[in-house]
Amino acid sequence: MPDITSYQPGTPCWIDLMVPDQQAALDFYSGLFGWSGEVGPPETGGYALCALKDKPVAGIMSARAMGEEPPPPTVWTTYFSSDDAQATSEAISRAGGTVLLPVMDVMDLGKMLVAADPTGAVFGVWQPQEFAGAGLVNETGALIWNELNTRDREAASTFYAEALGLETAPMEGADGYYSLSVNGRTVGGLQPLREDMPPDTPSHWMVYFAVEEVDRTVAKLSAEGGEVLQPPFDMVAGRMSVVRDPQGAAFAVIAPQPMG
Repeated sequence: MPDITSYQPGTPCWIDLMVPDQQAALDFYSGLFGWSGEVGPPETGGYALCALKDKPVAGIMSARAMGEEPPPPTVWTTYFSSDDAQATSEAISRAGGTVLLPVMDVMDLGKMLVAADPTGAVFGVWQPQEFAGAGLVNETGALIWNELNTRDREAASTFYAEALGLETAPMEGADGYYSLSVNGRTVGGLQPLREDMPPDTPSHWMVYFAVEEVDRTVAKLSAEGGEVLQPPFDMVAGRMSVVRDPQGAAFAVIAPQPMG
């Protein structure tokens, strides 16, 4: 795949993880996906830029308490590209979302904010300057899919259309599943929270990583202290599994196959 140098507004463009033990997370994901990465310099708060084939694929940062606030939860966060973070922040508020972290400059790399949709799912927004986002996606070891699991599909669909310009439509061949698209191009998925999930499961964004062999990846994850939430199974887009890393962050792995 050619270098990715830009993303259309509304497209997932970056993911990152905040964890109690940053080095342990770097070691775990490097071993699982072949990433390279190290703790960053003090001026970036130690933020680690993880790379695959010398291209940025994800960020990992040490979770810190802010004042009297507890440390943030250990989760993967999906960021959507925006050409105007402040305007997107205002659109989020108008559409019923909650801005959790107001627009802030990240050196000369870009601007960011973190928000929650009306159903409680947390996401980020990234306005690129020097840094566009992930330089490699849809390849083994890299991000391949971003999916909203929500308690209120209709409310979520309305919100993301108004706040980010994402259009929701039933996905052909996948009953009860919906595509999210930007200008007719599918960029993610949406589904109601599954009935077999714990009743207190919040609405959330899930990240999927592409792998060659799901069962082998899951076995390696388990051996390294990870947890299998949904054992490998076959579905319309390939073979997949939902797992949790040793520090509690959930994600999915999939060996994709062409749909149709």
